[in-house]
Order: sequence, then structure tokens, then C-alpha cells
Amino acid sequence: MADAAETVKKTVEQNTAKAKAQAENIQAAGAKAFREGVDKSVASLTELNAHGKKNLEAVVESAAAAQKGAEALSQETLAFSKKSWEDGVAAAQSLSQARSVQELVELQTSWAKSAAEAYLAQFGKATEIFTASVKDSFKPINERVTATVESFQAAR
Repeated sequence: MADAAETVKKTVEQNTAKAKAQAENIQAAGAKAFREGVDKSVASLTELNAHGKKNLEAVVESAAAAQKGAEALSQETLAFSKKSWEDGVAAAQSLSQARSVQELVELQTSWAKSAAEAYLAQFGKATEIFTASVKDSFKPINERVTATVESFQAAR
């Protein structure tokens, strides 16, 4: 009977040791999986933060480009307005010195033609400035969208 009790005792001790070893292995594997999950989460958050920072920088760069374009357009418009005013005053002086109705009509027609041509040229210039400004403003944002799409495609 003593042998049977001794055998049971050894079997219990062996099974206890095996269970303890398995529990330690499971705990170690769980801790490792948890650490890996936390590391991946932190890496993802860091990457997300970096993308957010780059996106904010792109928005700031875009706003700066838009402001620069608006300033250029404003300066061009102001310069055209000043020249147009000066040309109008000169035309009025010229018209007031006309000696006949025919000369008055010719001067007025000539001034109207030159004013229309100047306006169309200015409109073309303003369109070019505006187009360049829009292009420059959207460039940083387009670059960020492209980078984001590429990173999503790489993740697939």
C-alpha cells in the first residue's frame, strides 16, 4: 500500500510540475503576444501621428501658396486699376481737346479699343496668375494624397 501511495504521490507531483510548466509557457506566450500587440499599436500610432504631422504641414504649405497667389493677383489688379485710371484721365484730357465731332469720335473709338484690348490682356494675365496659384496651392495636398494611397496599397 505504501508503494501505491508513493506512486500516486509521484504521479501527482509529476502532473503538478507539468501543469505548472504548461501554465508558465501559456503565461509567457500570452505576455509575449500582449507585448507584440502593444508594440504594433504604438508603432501604428507613431506612424499615424507622422502622417497627421505631414498632412498638417501640407495644409500649411497649401495655405501659404494660396496667400502668395492672392497677393500676386491683388498687386496685379491694383497695378492695372492704377494704369487704367491714368489712361482714362489721359483719354478724357485728349477728348476735351478735340476740335470736331469726327475727331472726338475717332479719339473715343481709339481709346475704347485700346481699353478693351488692355482689359482682355489683363484678364488673361489674371487668369494665368489664378491658375498658377490654384496649381501651387493643391500641389502639397495632392502629394499627401498620393503618399497616403501608396501606403494603403503597400499595406494590402
